[in-house]
Amino acid sequence: MITAVFFDLYGTLAGFQPSRYEIQSEALADFGISVTPEGILRGYNLADAFMSHQNATKPVRSLSRDENRVFFSEYERRVLRGAGVEVSQEEAWQIWRRIRKIEYGLALYDDTIPALNACKQMGLTVGLISNMNQSGDQLAESMGLQPHLDFSITSQEVGAEKPSLLIFERALERANTQPEHAVHVGDQLTSDVAGAVNAGINAVLLDRDGNHTDYTAQPRITELAELPELLGGSSLSDTESKLTRKDVEWTGSDEYRVVH
Repeated sequence: MITAVFFDLYGTLAGFQPSRYEIQSEALADFGISVTPEGILRGYNLADAFMSHQNATKPVRSLSRDENRVFFSEYERRVLRGAGVEVSQEEAWQIWRRIRKIEYGLALYDDTIPALNACKQMGLTVGLISNMNQSGDQLAESMGLQPHLDFSITSQEVGAEKPSLLIFERALERANTQPEHAVHVGDQLTSDVAGAVNAGINAVLLDRDGNHTDYTAQPRITELAELPELLGGSSLSDTESKLTRKDVEWTGSDEYRVVH
């Protein structure tokens, strides 16, 4: 029986405004580079997987100034590689510096509040687990999420980023539940899905951008409107057969492989 559901923030409950494509396009115009929305989606899939791997080994927030430069140069290179553009590490760094000058914010997706409210109406404890570098309460308040959550925790206050067991264990404590009775919903195979599974928590992949159409190891949805039925609707018996603990191992290719 599921008693609690946890959500990732970026890519799950909220996204960039303006969009990542708009931000990249504005910056890249100064370098004579043009990209497509589809290419940028592919690129961010590669880059975000790279970031998840970094957080699993040495969190980005703990990198030195030189390490930070190397990391974000490579991050931007992967964004562009997915879009079919190859640049040097130095040029990637100059592009990234230009990107950082562009003002942007996070905006909730249209399906976020209805999904959170539906989970609350089902009697579930609803939590937020984010790798954002601010306190959970500050984050929830800034996003207008506090009325729709029972708690929110971040890597800043826990001292560990997803996919670390520590941050998921803290969420279980706040929800006063056991791993097998909790579900975590997120868009990243490493930090969200593998992280939750390693903690014994049921995982649901939210694949808004269609980057993982062939993924079947854990339940996959493309919008949050699908979640309430998955958790408690007519397909629950089938869902429960999927929401079982599986072991995972690192493949060396920016994601984890589920080992049955």
